[in-house]
Amino acid sequence: MVRTALAVAATADPRDVPVGAVVFDGRGRELARATNAREATGDPTAHAEVLALRRAAAIHGDGWRLTGATLAVTLEPCTMCAGALVAARVDRLLFGAWEPKTGAVGSLWDVVRDRRLNHRPQVRGGILEAECAALLDDYFRSRR
Repeated sequence: MVRTALAVAATADPRDVPVGAVVFDGRGRELARATNAREATGDPTAHAEVLALRRAAAIHGDGWRLTGATLAVTLEPCTMCAGALVAARVDRLLFGAWEPKTGAVGSLWDVVRDRRLNHRPQVRGGILEAECAALLDDYFRSRR
């Protein structure tokens, strides 16, 4: 699933940080995919995770609740995206590279495991970490 998100990230608009997110249903079928699009759209909330969750919710059949779904993303989600996946009731989060500066799934904060929340997804990070980090490193190296 993270490999699919990595392939999606490679299709990102060259102006945006190449992060890819894919939502799968409980049977492993792809529901939606997205890349970061903040620069392309001028929308500060256009993170790959949020866009993929919006698209998945539109077709999932249970409204905004993505119960049974898995979100696979190439980079550890930020606080906004972590909050969005909790609010969407995503069952499982899989991600690639850790993000020590803004990560909210264990690096800087741990939003998704906060016991005060009514929903806490299963989390597995560091999947294909080197490959996911390399895509980001290449992007930022080309900007310097």
